Amino acid sequence: MIKFWSYKREYTKYSKQLTKNIKKSINSGTIFFGNELKNFEKNFIKKYNSKYGIAVGSGTDALLISLKAIGVGKGDEIITAANTAIPTISAIINAGATPRLVDIDKNYLIDVNKIEKEINKKTKAIIPVHLYGQSCDMDKIVKISKKYNIKIIEDCAQSQGAKYKNKFVGNIGELGCFSFYPTKILGAYGDGGFITTNNFGLFKKIKRIRFYGIETVDRKNKFLNSYYSNENGVNSRLDEIQSSILNFKLKKVDTFIKRRNQLAKIYLKELSLTNLVLPTKVKNRSHVYHLFTIYHPKAKLIIRHLKNRKIETRVIYPHPIHKMKAYKEIKHNRMKLINSEIKSKGIICLPLYPELQNKEVKFICKNLVDILKKI
Repeated sequence: MIKFWSYKREYTKYSKQLTKNIKKSINSGTIFFGNELKNFEKNFIKKYNSKYGIAVGSGTDALLISLKAIGVGKGDEIITAANTAIPTISAIINAGATPRLVDIDKNYLIDVNKIEKEINKKTKAIIPVHLYGQSCDMDKIVKISKKYNIKIIEDCAQSQGAKYKNKFVGNIGELGCFSFYPTKILGAYGDGGFITTNNFGLFKKIKRIRFYGIETVDRKNKFLNSYYSNENGVNSRLDEIQSSILNFKLKKVDTFIKRRNQLAKIYLKELSLTNLVLPTKVKNRSHVYHLFTIYHPKAKLIIRHLKNRKIETRVIYPHPIHKMKAYKEIKHNRMKLINSEIKSKGIICLPLYPELQNKEVKFICKNLVDILKKI
């Protein structure tokens, strides 16, 4: 069976160094907020050219804390894509706001030409989701945000290392949110997340909110580093063990991305003559191929045939947000979200991770081509 994803190959490859780092972090006597975390935060923002940043407990927390930091609350609306992960939406709702869904373009990204129509006096922010490894059209989104004086929080969970016009995602809006869920470009062996910003005022807020609202940055605050809450916060910590793992893997993340592009290139070549809709690269946007997503009207049949041939696939995402029971109260015009509905019915994500072998990708392609001839 060719697994859709597995951490075991990676761990086998790097187990010696990872085990050494984990033992070191345990023997340090510090579980939270130690040197591993400090070093990782410093290394991450340096890597991605951000002025400030903090690590948090998950990518979902990164979004929630960011929303709270810009003052989002009851009665506010946040514009985002209908084709996104549940955490994008749950963070908005848990911040007290209401999602305002926008349809997607041919690259599965928020259709920037439809954003402005959804803006009203309640709109507080836009969350562009850089999906599958490629960035949204940020020039147009920035232009809209300035015109209406609304904030941008970038959801970079699937796009760490991707660039828009030579600028890393997460540095274009007011705040950038990342996920270290194990399947991501930079994955922990547990949960984790990160928030980047170039605004010192927002940095102070996100760092405070991360830990119960306790002040740890503002030296003029008389309650600095005291067990005293300056505002209602949350508990969202990246522990020392996960920090040590991520610190090690951060040094190799460019290699991971390069390998993902190599595998994607094989897929694109081997499947170029099929009737599948393949990923496309957009001018001025780099692609990190967190996922290799294809589209076909008979996706369910193809998935079943691939499974019979011992090839695992995933559908990310099978249901647009507005079609889920939990979010049926979100007001929407179905016809305005028609592309999200159509695409969700034909999406297939093929295996793609750095430890996957070239011959395995060619085997997948060979079987896929054969299946397409028969259906």
